Amino acid sequence: MPQSLDLFPIGNCAASALIDRAGRFVWACAPRVDGDPMFSNLLGLDPDAEPDAQGFWGIEVEDQAQVTQTYLRNTPILVTEIADRTGAAIQVIDFCPRYRQFGRVYRPLAFIRLIRPVSGVARVRIRLRPTVNWGERPADRTTGSNHIRYVGGETTLRLTTDAPVSHLTGERSFRLEETVAMFLGPDEGFDADLSATCERMLKETTAYWRGWVRTLSVPLEWQEAVIRAAITLKLCAHEETGAIVAALTTSIPEHAGSGRNWDYRYCWLRDAYYVVQALNRLGAADLLENYLVYLRNLVDRTRGGHIQPLYGVGMEPSLTEHFASHLPGYRGMGPVRVGNQAHEHLQHDVYGQIILSSVQAFFDERLFRPATIEDFRALELVGERAFELHDQPDASLWEFRGRENVHTYSAVMCWAACDRLGNAAAKLGLQDRADHWNTRAAQVRATIEARAWNPKLGRFAATFGGDELDASLLQLVDVRFVAPDDPRMAATIAAVEQGLRRGPYMLRYAIPDDFGEPKTAFNICTFWLIEALHLSGRSEEARRLFEEMLARRTAAGLLSEDIAFDGAELWGNYPQTYSLVGLINCATMLSKPWASVR
Repeated sequence: MPQSLDLFPIGNCAASALIDRAGRFVWACAPRVDGDPMFSNLLGLDPDAEPDAQGFWGIEVEDQAQVTQTYLRNTPILVTEIADRTGAAIQVIDFCPRYRQFGRVYRPLAFIRLIRPVSGVARVRIRLRPTVNWGERPADRTTGSNHIRYVGGETTLRLTTDAPVSHLTGERSFRLEETVAMFLGPDEGFDADLSATCERMLKETTAYWRGWVRTLSVPLEWQEAVIRAAITLKLCAHEETGAIVAALTTSIPEHAGSGRNWDYRYCWLRDAYYVVQALNRLGAADLLENYLVYLRNLVDRTRGGHIQPLYGVGMEPSLTEHFASHLPGYRGMGPVRVGNQAHEHLQHDVYGQIILSSVQAFFDERLFRPATIEDFRALELVGERAFELHDQPDASLWEFRGRENVHTYSAVMCWAACDRLGNAAAKLGLQDRADHWNTRAAQVRATIEARAWNPKLGRFAATFGGDELDASLLQLVDVRFVAPDDPRMAATIAAVEQGLRRGPYMLRYAIPDDFGEPKTAFNICTFWLIEALHLSGRSEEARRLFEEMLARRTAAGLLSEDIAFDGAELWGNYPQTYSLVGLINCATMLSKPWASVR
């Protein structure tokens, strides 16, 4: 089948994989989400058309007729049912184990596949073809009586199975007469009953995720969509360090042949801020607390100096961008990029997002570790940078590679940094510091109102002294820079909608950039428009537009970064945290209250 973003993610906050509509693993990286893709087929050759295709893990039924897929309720555990033309059927259960054990969370770099007979006797073939060095070659393998080791890449993985090993190495078809268990994980002996252990792990992983979902404060309407988005946002967290990646993939183009192929498997501080903000609205404090550990470590390392817009999940500052020449790319649309040049950018909004992410910890009594006065002192260094840079040019949140301006969104985020530090200081009883930061916030506000406002056009502009439109202007309400009923904001919303809306969907901007004019809409911007419509009194229109976006999700209930203007196809990296954040925020804003049914 042609490559598609109609993919189901599984994971455990250490390992993750994407499974296609044929039940194949087509994307998974090791030893981390930003590592070498051992399953690289999403950017490789079509296994159905190319016998030599590599980088996938398929379970196929002879004379296959039908495939259905669904998640176990309130989990990222995928159930794929495959039937042949006689009615014989099998069930494949895919998951990454995650549950509490010995006082901590067990979340290994491991994937479990259980193949169960459902009806009749189907013949199955298992093709397991991991690659190394970005698709350069198949992984070398050694075998034992019940295992296969895959070596030669960044990490060695071992498949332990109760199926005949030669059936797998020879890719032979065989009758599925009883359940087959497969555990692909660390290169260690599996010193337990494989089938019983995998069944126990399935039960405990199911219980973990359903217990986590039970803690969420979901809206009355669109609960299934919100829960699926929340689970997937959690899968984008690298729990060991607290990092949250922007997406699980690299190099899915923003539109056909665009060359806009970026590596999103890193932690953008901006994207992570939006993730924790959305999950906070659902009451999920665990990701916030873990992410704040990541932030505090970054702030300590920078010591009041330059902070990059993104880092590796292990806080690596250098993410040098290069091409992986052995992979042709999604549908052959290269290049495949590894690393991201944006780590070199100046993006001044990041200082605001650090403080916006952190300030809740000064007020939230639920947290295991409330913020301290020492945390406040460290954040003041970030605030000083925000004040210093609020009127200086940068690459903007859209990461322009060929030009710089003083961007209104960046300046507003610098204002938010000063404003929220004033709030935190007051909470700590530091009135002199509260006065200091409130004064600075007022200074930054005055600069923005004087220089971002275009009196000739009667609206805010995307750049100081300019006339450009930018969907990020819709965020001025969300950060409380202006009220939704402010006439200046009403005029700005009207101009942004008129200039950037294409049917139901929104562009980031309409001007050409380093790669020409945008040819797809940016999903988070459409959700920003929905919020603005609702806040400006156009709630019914907002609900209709929200339903339109829900209808564009994949079968897994998820969205990528971009969408074609006609809504026919998703583009860009997947699953995109920005887009899922927008879904959650709009659902919580638009839903009828629980009081309406209680």
